[in-house]
Amino acid sequence: MMAPLVTVVSSPRARLFACFLRLGTQQTGSLQLHTGASCASKNHYEVLVLGGGSGGITMAARMKRKVGAENVAIVEPSERHFYQPIWTLVGAGAKQLSFSGRPTASVIPSGVEWIKARVVELNPDKNCVHTDNGKEIFYKYLIIALGIQLDYEKIKGLPEGFAHPKIGSNYSVKTVEKTWKALQDFKEGNAIFTFPNTPVKCAGAPQKIMYLSEAYFRKTGKRSKANIIFNTALGTIFGVKKYADALQEIIQERNLTVNYKQNLIEVRADKQEAVFENLDKPGETQVFSYEMLHVTPPMSSPDVLKTSPVADAAGWVDVDKETLQHKKYMNVFGIGDCTNLPTSKTAAAVAAQSGILDRTISLIMKNQIPKKKYDGYTSCPLVTGYNRVILAEFDYKAQPLETFPFDQSKERLSMYLMKADLMPFLYWNVMLRGYWGGPAFLRKLFHLGMS
Repeated sequence: MMAPLVTVVSSPRARLFACFLRLGTQQTGSLQLHTGASCASKNHYEVLVLGGGSGGITMAARMKRKVGAENVAIVEPSERHFYQPIWTLVGAGAKQLSFSGRPTASVIPSGVEWIKARVVELNPDKNCVHTDNGKEIFYKYLIIALGIQLDYEKIKGLPEGFAHPKIGSNYSVKTVEKTWKALQDFKEGNAIFTFPNTPVKCAGAPQKIMYLSEAYFRKTGKRSKANIIFNTALGTIFGVKKYADALQEIIQERNLTVNYKQNLIEVRADKQEAVFENLDKPGETQVFSYEMLHVTPPMSSPDVLKTSPVADAAGWVDVDKETLQHKKYMNVFGIGDCTNLPTSKTAAAVAAQSGILDRTISLIMKNQIPKKKYDGYTSCPLVTGYNRVILAEFDYKAQPLETFPFDQSKERLSMYLMKADLMPFLYWNVMLRGYWGGPAFLRKLFHLGMS
């Protein structure tokens, strides 16, 4: 196990705060909420949840309080549940990978049925789904929380290229520690970071690891030997102008190179070469040699959804952007990365959506019209160093929707501590238990009741 880089914080109070949160996480982390999985002991549930990620577990906890645990089931094949936002820090050596995962059994709400299988077909016209173990499961209400699919294989040379050194990816449990290894092994040359030509989850993560790597190179005396390059398929560094302006300043100050409209199409890991296509001139490619390569994979809707009746033309669950109710099937709902909600796909967005969806389903169950409207709130803690974060928060209109009564486009230690220690604690102990619907109430409090 590689030893993590010790995070340097500047005050005793900050260190005390961090230690307190870690202690709280350790103490509450041992609580077991669910003892095991089973094959479906019955084939009909009032609420069926597809997916045991952040959205699925959160909604199962909320639905348990609505209809009783025995009437709720989760379909999820994975044995372990991960808090993926922390992988940015794992890839930079600031957290251990073990800090990010727990047994799925420990996060499924007590009494809720865990159907340990993979969904292979959705049949919303008959109110049922089929699983890979041959089960047919019926429901009264369906919540789809299947997340997003990583498509490494759409890049020629991957995923087999990860068997070589100098290459990693913070988006997979299998490759995140390879990023830290590549960072430690860096000697001299190009350190390249990519952003694909598809929707992604946590759109800030591909550049967060660039800032952390730059900080690590400075800390270890290698900065002068590193040419740091961010090759992005996008045409801008960030979708919200306020934060994009702040990031551009950092990019200039730290002498980082950003190439826009550059899409990674091939990795020649044996030669340490990456091939990019110029999206403005299709067919035109450029080969970059690398000493370190961080890959953000292309992503898409899960295959099971792409051809499903619940999907839109692009394969995402087709929901109303304000209520999260399906546009055609009134007893079907979507949450998180698998939906076509036009906002950034983050855990913070899932938290905000969960509160709205809870209210939506409650009213639907009473044959009433949903009233609470999701404003697209999402958040991206842009880690810019080992003790600094710009906390981006915004809505559907790509307008800042900030919680705190100060300028969040500034790098702050307090926001780093929140990202590294407070948010994981909130996730495991509050959000997954269905009690965290985002910071809207805090925003109203801090801004004296103004929205």
